[in-house]
Amino acid sequence: MMRTDTSLPGVCVLQPVVHPDGRGYFLETYNQRTFNDVGIESVFVQDNESCSQKGVLRGLHYQLAHPQTKLVRVLAGEIFDVAVDVRRGSPTFGRWVGETLSAENKKMLLVPEGFAHGFLVMRDMTQVAYKCSDFYAPAEERGVIWNDPVLAIAWPLEGDPILSDKDRAYDRLADCDPEQLPIFGEGGS
Repeated sequence: MMRTDTSLPGVCVLQPVVHPDGRGYFLETYNQRTFNDVGIESVFVQDNESCSQKGVLRGLHYQLAHPQTKLVRVLAGEIFDVAVDVRRGSPTFGRWVGETLSAENKKMLLVPEGFAHGFLVMRDMTQVAYKCSDFYAPAEERGVIWNDPVLAIAWPLEGDPILSDKDRAYDRLADCDPEQLPIFGEGGS
């Protein structure tokens, strides 16, 4: 497993070792010892999977009282995956990183607790799988609007994205109640 750190502390790209042969390929997507060897100590308790058409944008989501580290990968298709630091008091508050994840490149993005996460689907029938370090807690889910002009995320869009009503209703980061944002240095973030 190769780890590449991004410009945001804790957010990293992971590239598993792929073993191709005449039958196809094999790769290990998660092994706790291997992850510990590259400095990732998160323990995951829930796996999620989504399938979306091209142009769907999911996010930007985070959980407050039950923060989640997410390990995101693509099973089929391609996404532009984004992590935004929403931790009050963080020196990188409001900064984002984006990475193209695809079935072909087999990259994974680790999004730590305290970061909002979202992705834009780049191909039809894209399947995304991600591990979470805490359980989904609907009452604790929060979000930031995908097109916040201050964040200025460079989504590789062709027209308007397809959004859920919930994702369309989120506020800009500057308009979020500070009490509804994670605090830098708490809960491992």
